[in-house]
Formats: sequence, structure tokens, C-alpha cells
Amino acid sequence: MTPTLLLILDGWGIAEPGPGNAPYIAATPNMDALVARCPHSQLAASGRDVGLPRGYMGNSEVGHLNIGAGRVVYQDMTRIDVALEDGSFAANPVLNGLLESIRKSGGKLHLAGLLSDGGVHSHIHHLEALCGMAHKAGVPVRIHCLMDGRDRDPHSGVDFMRALQKSIEGQPKTRVASMVGRFFAMDRDKHWERLAEAWEVIVHGIPATTLAPVAAIEASYAAGITDEFIKPLCFAVGDDAGMADGDGLFLFNFRADRMRQFTQAFIQPGFDGFDRGRVPALAGVASMTAYESSFNIPVAFPKEAVSMGLGEVVSRQGLKQLRLAETEKYAHVTYFFNGGLEEPFAGEDRILVPSPREVKTYDQKPSMSAVEVTDKFVEAWNSGVYDLVVCNLANGDMVGHTGILQAAVNACEVVDACLGRMVAAVEARKGRMIVIADHGNCEKMLTPEGQPHTAHTTNPVPCILLEPDGKVRTLADGRLADVATTILGLWGMPPSELMTGRNLAAPQNEGEASRG
Repeated sequence: MTPTLLLILDGWGIAEPGPGNAPYIAATPNMDALVARCPHSQLAASGRDVGLPRGYMGNSEVGHLNIGAGRVVYQDMTRIDVALEDGSFAANPVLNGLLESIRKSGGKLHLAGLLSDGGVHSHIHHLEALCGMAHKAGVPVRIHCLMDGRDRDPHSGVDFMRALQKSIEGQPKTRVASMVGRFFAMDRDKHWERLAEAWEVIVHGIPATTLAPVAAIEASYAAGITDEFIKPLCFAVGDDAGMADGDGLFLFNFRADRMRQFTQAFIQPGFDGFDRGRVPALAGVASMTAYESSFNIPVAFPKEAVSMGLGEVVSRQGLKQLRLAETEKYAHVTYFFNGGLEEPFAGEDRILVPSPREVKTYDQKPSMSAVEVTDKFVEAWNSGVYDLVVCNLANGDMVGHTGILQAAVNACEVVDACLGRMVAAVEARKGRMIVIADHGNCEKMLTPEGQPHTAHTTNPVPCILLEPDGKVRTLADGRLADVATTILGLWGMPPSELMTGRNLAAPQNEGEASRG
């Protein structure tokens, strides 16, 4: 069994040479030599290739999750998007079960969630799809719009309201019932007095307005009130206002944290956050994703277990593995790499190197703790104990986030020096080394206008293979989910049944282009 190092250069993406490309500007003789003599390729590390929506930049959590899982792990929004695309959304048993319960009770379906296309908590396309489903089922719909203004422009709500109303024009039983800013409805810090106001408008229809939704939003803007802080308003009148016995509620936000308190008010026995007054006997309550494990309500898209990834397969084979990183990326090489499991697998050791605490921002110390991480690696590697070492060098990402170009250049040069030491240690034991990144960052330190760029990128990342025997001549392009299968394949081991990644070092992949 050839001992293998998987080295993850956090935030080290691939981009065209340019004035903001820190790895290009930096003196990186060890990286240059490795690329010159080893098979190498590119890995897609953003968008659908890592389970994110199309065009979304990658991140460390998602990157390590995909690397460790050996398959594309769809994030909640993307799972829902894919279900809409392949038609399985309309066949969802939880959604259809709720609609059937409401049909039997003769009630209405209430849809509550953030009216936005921000993709952080919700997406308007999901709401429109839900309205379409209910319309086809003949179930009346009342929409309770929680207004955004944080993940999108604070005055964008009026455009989302116009888009929503246009999408339901052909659905006579569907209408906007109320609106309220997320400041009130999506609190997560037990400011119950805020949620009480949202409850009043959604459940009891108070206060009412004669204004149409778009006009009401425009009036709020004129009064200096932006989307997040829009006061509760009910647009329905008479018996149509609020919620009645036999109605049903579906909560369409897919992010949990800011919907927990809202949901508690509807489902928790003995709820005492505020005086709810009349509480309707609903035919059913369901949510898009699981907001809390203790909530006993149906979930349309329950959390998927990420099992039989690289760490678990290695453990089941009786092999020894080590996870090594400084504080900033320790959770990524452990918790996220293991699919969201806190406890290590059998035979898995962990080393945490403290990140510097004497500086406020890492441009003040671009080396961070990379040298200390490398020291720990060399010591552990030379012990001969480990079959697999997963090590993260955080500098490219954490210094990249500062937006200070020279600091990022310095960080890359430190990483390169550490890389050289690791290559020497691996070769001395005739080991194998795979160098990758989890997403891009430091290769784009400037915007096209020459301003500091501090965010991640959608660029591909490197994949470099250092082999003791040099038998592998080429590596195919791929994506992060292919790394685990490649490592197992180089050991002559099959991937787990749950892995869908390819072996990029397999002969049949020679010359293949990226799927990203």
C-alpha cells in the first residue's frame, strides 16, 4: 500500500496570468517544478459540479464535503432545483400529501417564506412551482411574503412582488395574503415581540390594508422603510383574512436557522414565546427542509446522509489515516470531509495546529501557521504509521480574503516553500502525493477595475499527481468529487457503491476534457 498525501491548498485556483493573480506573481519554484514533471489537470470546484446552483462560487465547506464524499453532494437549493428540472418535485410525497389533506378538509394552502431570488434562504422559483402545483390540484393558495432586503438590494422587494403576481395571473384561487419584513418573521434571537407581529398578520389578518401589494411596498419605500423592515400588512378581507381551521401551511425556506422560531409558534405544544390568541387547527404543517430534528412535521427534502466516503472506506479497510490543519480549516478536513460527522472513524487521527491569534487579519501574518503544519506533517509522515494523510494549507484562502495583493503573494510563497518540504518527505519514503485545492480565491485579488477582490471565485483548481513509479502519465480533467475515486483507484481499490466520481488516473481517461 503506497502511503498517500492529499494536500489541499485552500483557495488556490487557476486563472490566466494577470496583475491580480497571486500564485502567478509569486515565486513558486516548487509548484513550478512539480507541474513540469508530474501529470496534472484541472478540477471544477464551483456551481453544479460541487452541488451548488449554476454559476455559484465554491467554498471550503462544500469543497471538502465533495472531496471526502467521492460524489457530488447537492446543497438544499440545488436539490430542489434539480427536482424541478427532472419533474420529481411535482411527485414529492410530502407536498402531495399536504395538498390531499387540505383537499379533504376543504381549506386553503398557506405558503410562507422569503420572497427573494437570493438563494440564501429561499428562491422565488420554488414558490412559483408550489403555486403551480396547488393550482393544478385545485387547492386555493394564500401567500405570506416575508420580505428580504438583506441577501438582495433593500429596495428589490417590489420587483419580486411584481414577478410573483405576474406568475400567478392565471391562477384565480391563488393570491398574496400578507407581507412582513424578515426582521419580524425570521428572527432567530428570541425577540418574540417581533414574531408576534408576524403571527398576527399571517394567522389573524391584522392589520389589514386596502392597498394592493405593490402599492403597499412603494408606500413603505416612500416612508423610508426598506424590505427587511416592512411592517406587517394583510391584503385579504373578511373571512379570507388570516388562517382558518382545516387550512394547511407549507414553509418554503430551505435554510433552517431563521425559520425555527416561526415554526415553533405553529407546532410546539405549550408554546409560550408570546400570546398567540386563537390558534387554528390546521390540516397539516410541512417544511421544505428539516429545520430542527425535534420538529415532528413532514419535510419535503430531508437531509441526505453522506456516508461511505473516502474516510469511511479507508477506515473499513483497516488503514490508518491522519487529518491535519490549522484552526481555520480544521473543521473542513474533519467534520466536512467526513460528511458532517463529528466523531473520527476508527484508525483516524487528527492534529490541530492553532492559527495565529496575535493578529486581527492575516495580511499581517501571511504565513499563518503553515510552517508549523508542515513540521507536524513531516514528523507524522516519517513515523510510517499512516496510509493516508489529508492536510490543508489555509493561506491562499484566508489571506486572499483580506484583499491585500502583496500579502497574498507572500502567502503563496510560504505555501510553496511548505510544498517543497512535503514533496521531499513524500519522495524519501517513495510515497504518493496528490495536490489539489477546494476552490479559487487568491488567483483573483483584483476586480477588472483594479479594486481589491476578497471573495471566492468560480475558477477551476489544480490536480497534480506525484507518483513513486511514474507509471501514470496523464490525469484527466474532472471535478472535486473525482478525487476520492482516484485515490482508491491508485491503490487498486474500488470506490464505494455511493461514490460516483471517476478515477482520473485510469488509462481510459487519458485526454478526456473536464465535465465542469
